[in-house]
Amino acid sequence: MLLKKSFAEDTINGVQIGGGTVAFQNVKLNVYSFYTDGILIDTGANSLQHLFRPFFNKLDIKKVLITHYHEDHTGCAAYLQNDYQLPVYMDRMMIPYCETKADYPLYRKLFWGKRKPFRAEPANETFHSDNAVWRAVKTPGHAADHLAYLNQETGQLFTGDLYCQTKTKVVLKEESMPVMIDSLEKILTYDFEEVFCSHAGWLGNGRTALKEKLDYLLNLQGNILNLHEKGMKADQIKSELFPKKYPITLFSFGEWDSIHIVNSIIGNKNG
Repeated sequence: MLLKKSFAEDTINGVQIGGGTVAFQNVKLNVYSFYTDGILIDTGANSLQHLFRPFFNKLDIKKVLITHYHEDHTGCAAYLQNDYQLPVYMDRMMIPYCETKADYPLYRKLFWGKRKPFRAEPANETFHSDNAVWRAVKTPGHAADHLAYLNQETGQLFTGDLYCQTKTKVVLKEESMPVMIDSLEKILTYDFEEVFCSHAGWLGNGRTALKEKLDYLLNLQGNILNLHEKGMKADQIKSELFPKKYPITLFSFGEWDSIHIVNSIIGNKNG
């Protein structure tokens, strides 16, 4: 498999951004790591470690925050911990999983590499950096352990994979759209404007973007439930609402698929 990899850096409103890209045929995936006020948020993928290292080396990192356990966010955590003796913090739920060897499908290992074991500590709901007070907000949906981090001094919100894009078409099998809706409603009660997303990058109109995603998911949920009540089955609803075929569905052997959106909404109603 011939993967093309690239890296870019930027600084926006005091936040230093490192972004790596992995591309194969029609599949192109970006992942970002953010640094501000002594804190690094997410570490990128192990397959991009050689590109992220020069970025990390220039930073005065005091602690590492992880938004969730997925390998594109935790891939360089072991490197930062072992080479720099940095403390790593994340939601307690997946800490035991991250202490073991990576266990996820081969295609993800080809894209993101094998995440090496690391030791994390539970993130406190509130904590300090050099010049600010932060809040860790539980925002599950994409992953059960997902956290968003709010810098209460600057109003900058680091959302991991809570946003990614407005009109979600395919999701991982583990994702829950009703839980995602709850998390979006929750995060919008906080005071912020800027959003730093681990896949979309900087969103200057972040609050608006998250509100638009919430509105899209609420409308989508209503449409799915309406079609289900009319007697349509999940695969029929998928064909009706998501007729396009996405390369990631084939490439991931169905781990990424529109059907998971439909199933999570119907399952939540029935459950």
